[in-house]
Amino acid sequence: MTDIQQPSAYARAGVDIEAGDQAVELMKTHVRAATRPEVLGGLGGFAGLFDASALKGYDHPVLATSTDGVGTKVAIAQAMGVHHTIGWDLVGMLVDDLVVCGAEPLFLTDYIACGHVVPDRIADIVRGIAEGCAAAGCALIGGETAEHPGLMDPDEFDVAGATVGVVEADRLLGPDRVRPGDALVALASSGLHSNGYSLVRRVLLDDAGLALDDVVDELGRSLGAELLEPTRVYASDALALIDGVDVHAMSHITGGGLANNLARVIPAGSTAVVSRASWQPAPIFGLVQRLGRVSQLDLEATLNMGVGMVAVVAADDADAAVSLLAGRGLPAWICGEVVAAGGGAPGARLDGDHRPGGGAVV
Repeated sequence: MTDIQQPSAYARAGVDIEAGDQAVELMKTHVRAATRPEVLGGLGGFAGLFDASALKGYDHPVLATSTDGVGTKVAIAQAMGVHHTIGWDLVGMLVDDLVVCGAEPLFLTDYIACGHVVPDRIADIVRGIAEGCAAAGCALIGGETAEHPGLMDPDEFDVAGATVGVVEADRLLGPDRVRPGDALVALASSGLHSNGYSLVRRVLLDDAGLALDDVVDELGRSLGAELLEPTRVYASDALALIDGVDVHAMSHITGGGLANNLARVIPAGSTAVVSRASWQPAPIFGLVQRLGRVSQLDLEATLNMGVGMVAVVAADDADAAVSLLAGRGLPAWICGEVVAAGGGAPGARLDGDHRPGGGAVV
């Protein structure tokens, strides 16, 4: 009688070890492209290794770390079967939280949880993460893919990660450097980035009944393509700006919107005043507001409104900052200033109305 190979007990429980091994093989090429000279070893170890002797060149190195995920934007990726772009979203959410304090991102690790390992899908996700890391100048030195049968549907997945960077202590950016009279320079977002998708999905898909493959005239493309537009990764441009002009602080505009995030880098006794008239948000923001009947204040407290980052710079350097960023292909503009507020808690506010017209500065 011929012996028939039976699946392992783990496989019968829903965990496919062979598929996991295949996914690792498929992602190796992508990971090799996201490296730095300080990285030791390769995939397959229990830990990613980074040669910290590189920090000897610092007088007083300060390590910075950040952890985050992509949120419910993954639901759009799952529905569309497009998986590589959310890797860029993950990198942007991580490294750009480091760079606002002046830190250079060094390395990143990722975590992918799924109901069932589909090797090509996992490799696509990691490809996007690796591409984002390469753009940010940091290494992808490790990660984990976890299969959770019974807890997640077979086609369901989620992504998260953590990153570490370094900055010289006397070059740390933050509220202590900010003064009244400083200029606010807005760096354009590429769209919604990775925040507010619970609201966006509810308004556009559930309430308005739009489909992801619907072509929306004011967007100039399908709704799904707009919603999956990858988060802009600012790290390299922000570091170039810090090296080129007198930057006092930076704010990454994520969950909570422009005013709330900007207030985090303003000192007590001062207020950041942003002029809405300095730019026109992209059409996606108006679409959410109109179809969802969302108030201006609610919209601005949830979405980035077309501003992915704000640099607080010395007033004399504001024009140079805009020019430097434009030279790197990143749209930027002076959007306001820091003013004295006569004591009290720090704050930020948006004044006036957005520039008329349906276009955008991006």
